[in-house]
Amino acid sequence: MKKPLLLALLATAHLPVFAQQQTFTPELLWQLGRLGEMQVSPDRKTVAFTVTRYDLNANKGNADIYTVPVSGGAVKQLTATPTGENTLNWRPDGKLTFLSDEGGNTQLYAMNADGSGKTKISDFQDESVGNLKYAPTGKFILYTQDVKVRKSLQDLYPDLPKADAKLYDDLFYRHWTQWEDDKASHVFFHPVANDGRLTGYGKDVQEGEAFDSPVRPLSGSEQLAFAPDGYKLAYTSRKLSGRAEAVSTNSDIYLYDLRNNATVNLSQGMEGYDVEPTFSPDGTQVAWLSMATPGFEADRNAIVVHNFGTGKHEDVTKGSELSAANVRWSPDGKTIYFLAVVEGTEQLFSVPSKGGKIKQLTTGLQNYNAFELVGNEAAICNRTTLTTPAEVVRVSLKNGKETPLTKLNQDLMASVKPVKVENRRVTTTDGKQMQVYVIFPPDFDPKKKYPTLLYCQGGPQSPITQAFSYRWNFPLMASQGYIVVAPNRRGLPGFGRQWNDQISGDWGGQPIQDYLSAIDKVSEEPYVDKDRRGCVGASYGGYSVYYLAGHHKGRFKTFIAHAGLFDLTSWYPSTEETFFAHHDLGGAPWEQITSPNELQQAADVEKMMNGDRKATTNTSIYRTYTQFNPQRFVGNWDTPILVIHGGKDFRVPEGQGMEAFGSAQLRGIPSRFLYFPNEGHWIQKPQNAVLWNRVFYDWLGRTLKPQEGQAVK
Repeated sequence: MKKPLLLALLATAHLPVFAQQQTFTPELLWQLGRLGEMQVSPDRKTVAFTVTRYDLNANKGNADIYTVPVSGGAVKQLTATPTGENTLNWRPDGKLTFLSDEGGNTQLYAMNADGSGKTKISDFQDESVGNLKYAPTGKFILYTQDVKVRKSLQDLYPDLPKADAKLYDDLFYRHWTQWEDDKASHVFFHPVANDGRLTGYGKDVQEGEAFDSPVRPLSGSEQLAFAPDGYKLAYTSRKLSGRAEAVSTNSDIYLYDLRNNATVNLSQGMEGYDVEPTFSPDGTQVAWLSMATPGFEADRNAIVVHNFGTGKHEDVTKGSELSAANVRWSPDGKTIYFLAVVEGTEQLFSVPSKGGKIKQLTTGLQNYNAFELVGNEAAICNRTTLTTPAEVVRVSLKNGKETPLTKLNQDLMASVKPVKVENRRVTTTDGKQMQVYVIFPPDFDPKKKYPTLLYCQGGPQSPITQAFSYRWNFPLMASQGYIVVAPNRRGLPGFGRQWNDQISGDWGGQPIQDYLSAIDKVSEEPYVDKDRRGCVGASYGGYSVYYLAGHHKGRFKTFIAHAGLFDLTSWYPSTEETFFAHHDLGGAPWEQITSPNELQQAADVEKMMNGDRKATTNTSIYRTYTQFNPQRFVGNWDTPILVIHGGKDFRVPEGQGMEAFGSAQLRGIPSRFLYFPNEGHWIQKPQNAVLWNRVFYDWLGRTLKPQEGQAVK
């Protein structure tokens, strides 16, 4: 029998004993337990959550289920299977359910709140079952499952069963890391018997459709919801295909009635992203997150509330510049709670469900990354800082007071030499105040000089907050002896809509100047070694690295670009979500003005930039693909560069990295290419991630801290 374990024993069971004050390393980063899902029990007394721990030798992770009292107390481990558990749900009867592959395929299990009485209660025949949720009544579940919706290559050519190819007649033939195949993810509902076991069969809510729900590949169960009566469900889908799907962000909220199989589009006519439906406690309303601008994936997330009685909906956050996330209704339905990024942090807010004054409930240098309500009194939150991984905390909705509930990584983090984080403001070239995080090495001595890294954030509209990253980890960078400068430059959320939106169409303009303002200002400090400065970043941050390589004017001694955009002209037609490229670059490269005299065009652009005339759309596009295209300035490259790319990165296809590396090699620039054929935009496999870090820091060591008399190779 698997007995619950105290968290104090858990640390001993999973983590080796460390000497005090060791240096933080990539290997230690992968020994941290990673907090996952959180669910509060119906009686509001217990929090269930998952923790994933990784085995570097096995090159995989495993998630187990834990509980902790809402009031605080001992943490208990409920499962310890080799296959892991996910998709937690509390049933109305107080049983905890989850999905697991323990029996060889994905099935639904139930157990008591103390981990006893575990029972398999399903007989799913498909491995793709996921995103399972219970109706509040407990009489139904919903889940998603892959369904064959179109002909495969073998269907078309049955006499060629071993043919290994892909055949497409339209766009959106691949997305992030997945190629389009003959299946789509559909929503199903399934009856539940009185004894808690599944009975009958699952009903396909989207039968006959070739559209996904949730919207693949980065969305999950947050896109699905049951109404309180259990007879209606809402789901998110982008019911477009091919080129129409590639150029549009138009997803919608669909309401399905289990009793008559009728579907209604609740967000009809709303042209941007509409996602994450959640019903009011009495079922008379449903709220969701909504972006207004078609094709703009980083638009403000408004909270829209639809009233079933009137058939109308309104933005209850209208007039606010906050972009909402993680919407939850209060038990009485009078208040909506949500998260939003502000000033380099993520905080908890509330707004009346009828609209009105928004209140900020928490402050401080931390992130609340997700939360679940405990009545009207408190929220159970996933909390991080730049230097501490996620823990479960209870936060008062009355005064914002925080009470820790877990210490998942206390022993390991206590053994690591701490780094210092400063929250600064830097004046930009246009007179704005920019927030900048500066992270200092352990045992920092201001009388010494340190190599310093400018970190360029991706997105391009993903904020630098108090998130604890497992990819670009600032404490890890600082622990290797580097000062890290991380500016929330133009385009990053949390500083107003004008600041957020200004990057669109201006990739090589003010955002790049913001980077230089940050590194130049911090470099005035006597402890910054100006002869040992580097510039690193991924995605748009990788673009920034490539662009700065041709414009840095001797500031940097090394560059590292991961998944960077090198040639905007070739990137535009090869990326998958064309709407993103079209919006942020201002249009397609073939839409720019053409003239026999390119020099005259350039002169016109310069006049426009100096305010001598108003820019036309075509002139703005010309500026993007000429003045802001890194590939055009390779002739100015004079600095060593490490290029990293994944073969399954369809957002920024691998050719971008290969072109950059090839250009550096052909120009005789000291350069290196790290390629991961089976990784996408992010490096996710444990050993690949450790290799990434080893090559990353080896390159910095070669180029910023070479041995005396040793040439860079």
